[in-house]
Parts: sequence; C-alpha cells; structure tokens
Amino acid sequence: MAFKLGTSDDDDLPLNGEINVTPFIDVMLVLLIIFMVAAPLATVDVRVDLPVANAESAPRPDQPVFVTIEANGRLTVNDRETPLPQLGAEVLRITGEDREQRIFLRADKTVEYDNLMQAMNGLRAAGYLRVALVGAEGSEVR
Repeated sequence: MAFKLGTSDDDDLPLNGEINVTPFIDVMLVLLIIFMVAAPLATVDVRVDLPVANAESAPRPDQPVFVTIEANGRLTVNDRETPLPQLGAEVLRITGEDREQRIFLRADKTVEYDNLMQAMNGLRAAGYLRVALVGAEGSEVR
C-alpha cells in the first residue's frame, strides 16, 4: 500500500530554459588576468654582446662573379659598370646563364641598406639564389 505524506509542488514549477552565464564570465575574467600577467613574462628581452664569428672562408671558384656596390652607389659586375635594371642580364651573360653559380656581393660599409637589397632583388629576379655576402677578413664587428 502506498500513500502520500505531503503535497509536492515540484509538478507546478515552470521550466527555466535560461543558462546562468555568471560562472562562465568569472572564469573568463580570471583567465584574462592570468594571460595579461603571464604575457610580458614570456617575452625574452635579454641584451647580449655576441662574440665575433671567425668562420673559415669558402674556397674561391676559378671564375668568380663579383657584384660590387661602391660608396657613391655605382654598381659594377666584375669591373664593368652596370645600371641596376640591367644587373640580371649582365650576370646572366657573364655566367653563361648558369643560375647555380654562386654570386659574390660586395658593398662599401657606407652603402644604404636599400641599395644592397635592390641589388639582391635584381639577382633573385634573374634566378640567382646562391648569393654570398663578402666581408673583410679578420675585421671585428663593432
């Protein structure tokens, strides 16, 4: 035999379809604060005075191709003055269209970086991807 001791109001309650987002917002704010504190600690900003690298020079080929940028901006390919737009064609002529040959790029230390990059872009446009930058041997970086 079963009987009911009290009345149950559970059947009369309306259904609530809303989600309580307050705990979600609290967790997101805590994570935001953690990332705001941890992000500056994750970046490395250590100043280091690196030593000079004294790498052995590579063997020089029999017929090297030197592209030289002088202090006044004059561009020469193996002692022949060449305008920048004709750099690729001149190097192609000298190398016999051998794009695997290494090109040695020399520039005066007072040459602007833009001039150096324009010469490298001209060589890359002609298909020369093996470009070696030439520096003075035994000099120290300041």
